[in-house]
Parts: sequence; C-alpha cells; structure tokens
Amino acid sequence: MKSKKRIVLAYSGGLDTSIILKWLQENYDAEVICYTADIGQDINRKKIFSNARKFGVTKIIINDLKDIFVKDYIFPMIRGHAIYEGVYLLGTSIARPLIAKDQIKVAKKFKAYAVSHGATGKGNDQIRFELGYHYFGPKIKIIAPWRIWNLKSRSDLINYAKKRNIPIPKDKKGASPFSVDDNLFHTSTEGKLLENPKNSAPEFIFQRTVSPEKAPNKATHITINFKNGNPIGLNGKIFRPAKLLLKLNQLAGKNGIGRVDLVENRFLGIKSRGVYETPGGTLLIHAHRAIESVTLDKETMHKKDAIMSRYAELIYNGYWFSKERFKLQKIVDLKKNKINGSVKLKLYKGNVTIQSRMTKSNAYSLKKVSFEENKSFIKSNVEKFINFHKKKLRN
Repeated sequence: MKSKKRIVLAYSGGLDTSIILKWLQENYDAEVICYTADIGQDINRKKIFSNARKFGVTKIIINDLKDIFVKDYIFPMIRGHAIYEGVYLLGTSIARPLIAKDQIKVAKKFKAYAVSHGATGKGNDQIRFELGYHYFGPKIKIIAPWRIWNLKSRSDLINYAKKRNIPIPKDKKGASPFSVDDNLFHTSTEGKLLENPKNSAPEFIFQRTVSPEKAPNKATHITINFKNGNPIGLNGKIFRPAKLLLKLNQLAGKNGIGRVDLVENRFLGIKSRGVYETPGGTLLIHAHRAIESVTLDKETMHKKDAIMSRYAELIYNGYWFSKERFKLQKIVDLKKNKINGSVKLKLYKGNVTIQSRMTKSNAYSLKKVSFEENKSFIKSNVEKFINFHKKKLRN
C-alpha cells in the first residue's frame, strides 16, 4: 500500500495555524506534521499537543532552538549593529531564517513533499520563510494558505473557526487579539487600533517592559562581559547565550527599556505600524558599540558602519542566507577577536547610559589622548594634515 504524502506545518497551536491545519486536511490528501520551533516565545507545549491531537495529528515536533537562535543568529546580528530604519532591532526578521531551516530539516527527515506556514499575504514573513525554504529545500513544495484560500479577512477566519468548533481566543478587551509575535529577543504587536498611526499604543499591550514612569526610582547598574565580539557574561558570571539574554531581558524590562513605536517600510512596499519590545537587545547594542570603541581601530569601525544599513536591510528582507549577507558578515567579523572586555551600564527609567569601558586592548591610548602628555603626539604634523585635505576640497 502506497504511504500517504506528508506536509510539515509551522504550527503554534493558536487560532491562525489551527485553522490552517484544518484547511490543509480538507484540501490536501496528505498527513500534516505539526512543527514548532522553541525560540523563547511564550510557548504552551500542552496546548500545542492537545490542539493538534484534536485534529488527529500524530506527529507533533517541538525543537528547542533557543541557544542556537541567540548564538548563531542574534549575536552575529548584534556584532553588525543591525538596526532597520534607525530603530528596529529586527526581532521577528532574524527568527524566520532559523525556523525555515529547521522546518526543512524536519521535512527531509520525514520525507515530506511540502511545507506550509501561516504568514499573511501582505507581510514580510512569507518572504523570509520561503527564501529560507528555497535555500535548504529547493525541491520541496511550499503551501502558503493566505495567498491561495478564499478566506480574505479576519472575519472570514473567525467564521471558519466557528463552523469547525475551533476555539477563538480573546484578548483583555474582549475582542479578537492583536497580531503578536514573540521570541527570546523581542515581542512585536500589530493590528487593530495600532493600524492608525494617530492612535497612541495602549499600555496593556506591552508584555515584557514596564512603562518608564513605573520603573524603579533607583538605577540598576550592570556589567556585560565580552569575548571575541560576543557577550558571554553578566557582572563577571558566565552564562550560556539564551540564559544571558533572558537575564538581560528581565533587567532591562523592569527598568522600562527597549520600547519602540515604529512605522516601517515593508519589503513589499506597504507601510505598517508596530510596537516592539527588545529589552535585552537594546542593552547589547549599546554595550557592544561601547566595547568596540576602545578595542577596534577607526578604519574597521567605519567600514562596519558603512555597511550596517545594507546589512540590516538584507536581514529585514529575508536574505540571511544570501551570498551578500555572508560577505558582509565577514566584514563585520574581521577583527572580532580583538573585541574583549567589559562595559558597565546604568539602567534608569527607559534610559541606558554607558558608565565605563574596561579592556586590555591598546587601541585606546591614554598617552595620546591626555592633555598632560604631548611627546607621543607630534602637533606640528597637524598643519600638514590640514593642508593636504584643503587640496582635496576642490578635487
């Protein structure tokens, strides 16, 4: 007897992916395998298993990728100081390539002919997932329900769910929920009243940061330790990547740090408004730039800054596995072995302040910078330097 074909669905156990699961079963003669990547989101394993089993799913896979996510995706991005359009730390963007890679790995293991995701037809995530799918499994079919089914709106989804007895969650205000994505690095909230940029974000949508007004009246002081360009410890104690980021999230979150309200330009050309919380990531960006300032030479730092915008855009657009991103990562990491030391930060009511930078590197010279010592710096050469650049003004 010929075995049934298989589809691997990126499954969260929530409303959208439960509807997709049922829709796949109704429209494809195939067994659906439910796959979840644990990258530090608010995950309910019991709910995932129970909801999937209600649909008769027998293969339910949850892979713990938290340390891989932080070490191989977030840390390289932090080293590149990747910030999209000046404020977005790319929390959703950086997660999708890893999920896509691991989902394809599962599909190959079970000899599935297709993979499926729940990204909407207007968003960026469909691109990020599918570029990752193509890179690792170019022969595997991609099923994107939002682009092919007849359900055109949130109301259509709700009606579909009601007819099939699929539970419909409610948020704190008793309406259909906001669109929320979260992982160990960040939480994003979109939709509903946030779609109109004139509306202020209500306080109840924030999940991992207190408002700066309600943050402690006493500052928190922390020290982040770096080795070879990566954060490795907190206050001198070494932690594995996921644990370190978790602790930084908690410290920054309780001090009201990491909130961004952004109207961004999506890859597809649509503008969208979202509210992001990236508490620990905000600390890491500040601290990493600070430790680089005393460990790297000017040319290397400026070369990194020159490519940062493009590097961030590649991640945002889903090109993590592209030749261009790989090339830029080599520039980012050219002298990462020199980035060692510690940075002390002051956290206070939504603000991050650099307190001190400590390193054994000799890139920063106290002798040369001191107003009290002039022997190691020949001031007479400055006039020649200025005259040289005067000539270049008219070239």
